[in-house]
Parts: sequence; C-alpha cells; structure tokens
Amino acid sequence: MRVTQFWKAAAILAAFATVSLSTTVRADEELPADVVAAAKKEGKVAFYTSFLGAKAHLDIIKTFEAKYGIPVELLDVRASEMTERIRTEQSSQRYIGDVVQNGYAGLVQNQKDGFLQPHGDIPNAKNMLPDHAVTEMGVPCYVLGYGILVNTNAVKPDEMPKSWKDITDPKWKGKIISDDPRALGGGSVMFSTFEDKLGDDYNVALSKQALILSRDIGNDEQRVARGEYPMRIPQLFSNWLRLKSLPVKFIAPTEGLPFIRFDFGMLKGAPHPNAARLFINHYLSEQVQTAYANAGLIPVMKGVLDKAGEAGQELKQIKLMGTTNPDTLQQMLDRAKQLYP
Repeated sequence: MRVTQFWKAAAILAAFATVSLSTTVRADEELPADVVAAAKKEGKVAFYTSFLGAKAHLDIIKTFEAKYGIPVELLDVRASEMTERIRTEQSSQRYIGDVVQNGYAGLVQNQKDGFLQPHGDIPNAKNMLPDHAVTEMGVPCYVLGYGILVNTNAVKPDEMPKSWKDITDPKWKGKIISDDPRALGGGSVMFSTFEDKLGDDYNVALSKQALILSRDIGNDEQRVARGEYPMRIPQLFSNWLRLKSLPVKFIAPTEGLPFIRFDFGMLKGAPHPNAARLFINHYLSEQVQTAYANAGLIPVMKGVLDKAGEAGQELKQIKLMGTTNPDTLQQMLDRAKQLYP
C-alpha cells in the first residue's frame, strides 16, 4: 500500500469534529485456532510504545497475558527514543520488536522508512468506527485529546480561557507551562494543529508568551496543581481524570482539542508475527476499548462509549480540532525550533 493512501485516511480522521457513536456492536472475533496456537508457541510478543508508565495501559497489557498466557516484553519510552530504537534494529537487521504503537504521523513515517510489514487480517477490525480506517500497514487503536489545565485557585472564574486565543492575552505571559513543541509529543501536535487551523500568526503570538517549556508531564501537572503556574498546555483529558481531586480544571476550548490517534503497526522482520496479530486483535476487543474509554481515551470501536462509565459519557461531548499532517511533520518541528530557539 502506498503512503499516500495513509494520508487519505488521515484527511478523513482530521475532518471529523465530534466523537462518532454507533449502538450497533459486533461481537468480538478471534483469529483462527491455528494462528492462536502458533502465537502461543512463539512464546512472547515485544511491544514498543510511549505511554510512559500510565497504569491503565499497563493493566490492559495484563489482560492479554491473562487471556492467552503469552508474556509481553514492553519498551515504553518517548516517541523520539522509540523511533531511534526501531531505526537501529531495522538498519542492523537485528529484529527484536514485533508491534509498534505510534501516533498516526509517526506510524506513517515508520512506513516511509520501510520499518513496517503487512499485519494480515485482524478480525475485530470489522467493528471499527467509520471515521477510522484500517490499512495494510496500520490499525487504529485509540485517540488522545488535548485541552488546557487550569489551577482554579490561581485563575478567577471570569478569567477562565474559553478559546485557545484567550491564552495569548499578555496577562498570561511567563505563566504558562507547555509541553515542548520542538520534539515529538503533545507539544508538537498542538503546534501543528494551531499552524493548520489558526495560522502561523497565532503560533508567533503564542511564542511571545514566554512559555515555560518542559517534557516532564506528570511533574508539570503537579506544578499547576500546586499553583506554581496557573495553566499548562496541552493537557491530556485522560491525565486530568487522575487530578480531579486537586484544585484544577480541564478546559476544552471552543475550537476543539488537538488530538493524536495512536495506531498499531507490525515491525518488519517481527520474530513473533502470530503473537503480534493476536495482540493487535485483542486491543480492538470490547474489553480493551471499554477500558480505554474509562481511562479517558477515545475508543475507535462501535458502541463502546455507550457501555463506558462517567469518563465515557464525558468523551461523547468532546470536539476534536485537528492533528498532525505526516507530510509536514518535520517542517512543523523546524518551525517550532525557529519560534522557540
């Protein structure tokens, strides 16, 4: 499959404004018995991702191990570090990783670099929401939405930002902590989305706000909760659920949330290809997709939000703004480095 077909799927993804919902749910489907047996014989699956220790994700891995008795070897590092690890393995032909879970733009780049192979039939993909497209090389998994984290003691009710444009007010200069837009991650997704939807002038205006750039997400969230900074951008909705007992609020700006869709790919030369297919299929099961929704992550399968708890009901109201364009990813990183030298 050509990379351009990947981007056609991205155009559809970026176009949808709210979470789609369907009550028509197909029962989970298993891979053929001989594939399951071969996966168990392979003995393990090596999984590369970048959720950085989030408990919900670790718990989901345990559901796969419990169901199939196949251990998961986890590499959980930042996206840039994961890419370098894959590049090293692929260039040396020392194939260790089986499955990579990457942001959509990152997975497209993995394919361009020749690091992926076709994943084969994934039965549960038949239950995918129409906004998402399974391709020969990529399988959607879940969506992350980014808003604004505000300290409710430091920001008065009438000062609460309603729009992304509100945070360019001079009164917030030097008071906003931000994920670094110069490296792959939430900051770069935010920067790319702003460039596309609000224009370069907006990114220029935001860069003049003397943002405090950091990549220590958990600590940065706590710094806002303690009142060291009144705001943090971009803030994951899913992370905010853990902070609800603290004096903080999640703001979903009127323009919507920048977002990342995380997709699965099977790495070229994967030593455990059957276990990899089984692993990907499990992640599209109702059990895992519901766990995602309850953790504040937007599922990609039909009917899941109807069965999720309070977080799932909140997710129904989420409006999405835009995401990274794989074709301009490096250009956006370069532009961010110009504005944040």
